[in-house]
Amino acid sequence: MRDTSKHQGLRNQLAKVLLAKGIVDENVLNAVRKIPRHLFIDSSFESHAYQDKAFPIAADQTISMPYTVAFQSQTLEVKNGDKILEIGTGSGYQTAVLLELKAEVYSIERQHELFKKTSLFLPKLGYKPKKFIFGDGYKGLPEQAPFDKIIVTAGAPYVPKPLLAQLKVGGMLLIPVGDKTQIMTLFIRKSAKEFEKQELGDFAFVPMLEERN
Repeated sequence: MRDTSKHQGLRNQLAKVLLAKGIVDENVLNAVRKIPRHLFIDSSFESHAYQDKAFPIAADQTISMPYTVAFQSQTLEVKNGDKILEIGTGSGYQTAVLLELKAEVYSIERQHELFKKTSLFLPKLGYKPKKFIFGDGYKGLPEQAPFDKIIVTAGAPYVPKPLLAQLKVGGMLLIPVGDKTQIMTLFIRKSAKEFEKQELGDFAFVPMLEERN
């Protein structure tokens, strides 16, 4: 697993691209500068790893564009010690960013192939979430609730009620909602029954899969 000064230079360039696109959270930019994204994708794409593009990974999934990862991370205003539920571990790149931001991360992945691969790979890089879970993200993780923040990294056709229920008052759920393209949607829990909703623009994600019984 090689990480060279050339890779570091490309990461610094990527951080500048993201800054120009409106990512101003210095902690998020530092995470982008630090995490070896080329190790998270197929080596045949390595030369493109630090372009602001999405790439295919195992199980017909993708690693999100760096801008999307940075945008979601910045929007959630991640603080040291935040208890975060991540729906869709995928390649683990977003997980690594959250861990660089000093969050306590619980991550759920629906695809068994990806779950196995990423749960072995991330600790090798020194990234250790509180818990890796193979399961259905639509159900969340009630036994660990409530969460400060919940981040969904796949397009959901609707907002799963269990995820809203598992937020602390004051907590945030960030989820891309829609079929072909998604609207990045932020829910802030104001009270036991009241949520504030903000729509933050169009994004494109792979679909969020539900368990089929």
